[in-house]
Amino acid sequence: MINCNFMERTAYEALLNWKNNPRRKPLVIKGARQVGKTWLMKEFGKNEFESVAYINFEKVTQLADLFESDFDVQRILRSIQLVTNIIPQVGKTLIIFDEIQSVKRGLLALKYFYEDVPLYHIIAAGSLLGLSIHKDDSFPVGKVDFLNLYPLSFSEFLKAMGKAALLDTLKSKDWPLIKAFKGQYIDLLKQYYYVGGMPEVVDSYIRNSDYMEV
Repeated sequence: MINCNFMERTAYEALLNWKNNPRRKPLVIKGARQVGKTWLMKEFGKNEFESVAYINFEKVTQLADLFESDFDVQRILRSIQLVTNIIPQVGKTLIIFDEIQSVKRGLLALKYFYEDVPLYHIIAAGSLLGLSIHKDDSFPVGKVDFLNLYPLSFSEFLKAMGKAALLDTLKSKDWPLIKAFKGQYIDLLKQYYYVGGMPEVVDSYIRNSDYMEV
């Protein structure tokens, strides 16, 4: 289990901008496995909405055929309620479709949310979405927004390591002061090169400082 509560992701700001955009579309978060997509979506929903209707299509097998018969959005919303015990409310509920590439026509269904109920906040995520579109599916071009999520950047790594002051100094471009602390910057950069930016690995390193475990 990844415990990312200490991590500040710069993508969070992009999610806030998406939420507050009156012309927003359903959002698709793309990224490799283990870069923190699920945590980011849930954390955003917990902090910014009254409720979160979360569905992981890899786990909720009874919804495997949810989009195959039709794209009746009201029927889909009722199905979401039955599975999550959350009544989706406009402006108050974040609907999350995780691992959406696992179900046929899942991506295409987002088009109809945009066209029929555009006021709902919907985020979908999946690994290798571009390679996982099912045969005979079409892509909802122009009907969704995209956000690419990557492993932690060096800036995010510094924050996670509790070095926000060093990061602020780096951003200030106060070169004499940066030079005075260059030893710390070089050491942290070497740690980042070795540990990388996968959240679970960074979490492990911060907790245990064990390179073997990393």
